[in-house]
This record gives sequence, C-alpha cells and structure tokens, in this order.
Amino acid sequence: MKYPIALCFYMLTLLSGFAQEESLPQLHTIDGVINELLDQITIEQGEQMDTAAVRKLFHPAAIFTVADSTQAETVSLNDFLSYLKDPYYEEGYLEQEIAKTVDTYNGIAQVFQTFYGKDSEGTEEKGINSYQLTYYNNRWWIVSLLWTIETEQAKIPKQYGGE
Repeated sequence: MKYPIALCFYMLTLLSGFAQEESLPQLHTIDGVINELLDQITIEQGEQMDTAAVRKLFHPAAIFTVADSTQAETVSLNDFLSYLKDPYYEEGYLEQEIAKTVDTYNGIAQVFQTFYGKDSEGTEEKGINSYQLTYYNNRWWIVSLLWTIETEQAKIPKQYGGE
C-alpha cells in the first residue's frame, strides 16, 4: 500500500515543477496546442525548426509512435525532436488538418486528427494523428502522439474525413 502513496507523492512533486513553465495562450485549449504543433512542424525551405517551441507542447515523458497493421516504432520526446532537426525538414515540410474528432473527460482528451502532408520532394500523404492530452497547471500537455499513414489497403474512414 505504501507504493501507491509514494507514486502519488512523486507525481505531485514532478508536476509541481511544471508550474513554473511559461504558459502561452495557445496552451489553454486543445485546438490551440494541436494547431501550434502543426504551425511549428510546417516550415519553409531553408528554415530551421524551433524544437524548443515544439518541446513546450509536450509532457517531458511524452512518447511518439508511428504504426500500421504490420509494425510500430516508439521513440522518446528527445529522439522525436532530434528527428525534426534532420536536413530533410529544412528542405520544407507542410502538414495541415483535414478533420478532427475530440473526446474529453476529467482532464484527459483523445484527439483523432486527419492530416495532409507534403514534403519538399512533392510527396503527398494523408494519415491520422492520435493525440492523448492531459490538462493540469492551467494548460493542456500532449502526453502521447500515435500516427499512421493512409494506404490503398487502409483508407481513412468517412467519419474521420476520408473520401
């Protein structure tokens, strides 16, 4: 029984450290956090991504997973941010929201976002981002981001903005 109490104490200590974090207005709504992420990862050719601004959107222990019906690969926040510094993104990258479904309850949220992406080589794709967020310290934090890309065999359903 002492472990759940110790865990709660640890979590409260950890979370209190986030109270000092600068709170930007866009962090107060789910749409604000997600739109800010899309703004940050969409860059013009030659620009460098502001990974410090991206980091502020995520809980420090956030995880990132790309998956399909055959595999899943998960990385940490630090690994994800290092991938965003890849020269591939400096050539330009665009990601836009097509549709979004949001479910919330008691300070947690699940967001299914259908997106359109285009890289500097002209490769276009659609997919779904699945965000899990939590609300505390007067702002939303992304704690997990899971995504998959649409294929001929796995089309995006109409309920999520597919054709």
